[in-house]
Amino acid sequence: MTEKGAHVLMVGDGLNDTAALSAAHVSISPASALDAARVASDIVLLGGDLAPIAEACTTARSATRRIRENFRIATVYNVIAVPLAVAGLATPLIAALAMSFSSITVSLNALRLR
Repeated sequence: MTEKGAHVLMVGDGLNDTAALSAAHVSISPASALDAARVASDIVLLGGDLAPIAEACTTARSATRRIRENFRIATVYNVIAVPLAVAGLATPLIAALAMSFSSITVSLNALRLR
């Protein structure tokens, strides 16, 4: 991370880019890049076009939001369900149904990325 908290995305295709590709938080190179650049990259674009990078950044931001939402959903579920179960106020059937409902909710929320 930089001093301001930003993350670094590096796009490169040459031998002189390999150090920066390795040091970046996320690195991308096209399939036409040198072998060293492709190996140093986290993502290799199959085509020579760099247009998918913008869509990938948008998808990554959306995925991060969904992950945080799912953590909040799971936290709320556990804050409510665990004390009820410990106190003996939830039967095993109710606990299983509640857990299933929580899992389905988190899964459906994740599917909203499509």
